[in-house]
Amino acid sequence: MDLALVDAGGANLGSVRYAFERLGVNPRVVRHGSELAGADRIVLPGVGAAAPAMQALQERGFVEVLRGTRLPVLGVCLGMQLLYASSEESNTSCLGVMPGRVIKLQQQPHVRVPHMGWNNLQVARDHWMSQGLMADDRAYFVHSYVAPVDQDCLAWTRHGVEFASMCVRANFAGMQFHPERSSSSGARLLQRFLQWSPDA
Repeated sequence: MDLALVDAGGANLGSVRYAFERLGVNPRVVRHGSELAGADRIVLPGVGAAAPAMQALQERGFVEVLRGTRLPVLGVCLGMQLLYASSEESNTSCLGVMPGRVIKLQQQPHVRVPHMGWNNLQVARDHWMSQGLMADDRAYFVHSYVAPVDQDCLAWTRHGVEFASMCVRANFAGMQFHPERSSSSGARLLQRFLQWSPDA
């Protein structure tokens, strides 16, 4: 399998690569949109801020290729947020392959921002990807912005408010948490992505 790992400056690139290597797949890191030719699947990881990440994707020729691809695409953490139309973070226009706007988590009593640590995943609807979840699955989160619980939400999590922790639309899927740091549940979900056929 040719798994393309998009380098848009995300700090978790290495850990995501190692997670797939543990599943028997050796991803190739791509640094320009033209290098996506020949890929079977694409992973868009990311740790950081929406505006510089989108700028990097634009400068490296990824934006139009990602918007137009029919390949299975997985966005991780910031990579998931970039799938949406826009982000409240610096009022950033994103890839727009999913409708909706990413908004900032609001600090409340007993609710710290950023959201850091383990939290539950609650299935929102049945799908090939959400079928990889078990009732007691938890995942590891590090983020300050969240996507809406809408028609594209596969699983949700509560941290002060409910937000989408997994999403899917057509051939695009997202995980707000870090599957590469989420033990057996994360590995199981990455394996589901490797086996996912969006057109089936």
